[in-house]
Amino acid sequence: MSFLRTVRTVLWSFVGIRKRSGFEEDLGKANPFAIIAVALGAVLVFVVGLIVLVNWVVKH
Repeated sequence: MSFLRTVRTVLWSFVGIRKRSGFEEDLGKANPFAIIAVALGAVLVFVVGLIVLVNWVVKH
């Protein structure tokens, strides 16, 4: 499974909108360690983005 496909799979799971067939297709091909690594990176980016946004709003 390619890196971009792994990222797409993780982002779709964050949104929560996914066809069952697409989920089953990705689940069969996915490397669990790659999914976990991409998910942790996405969570980190999301949290840091929220912190930056809140700090920006509070200062203005």
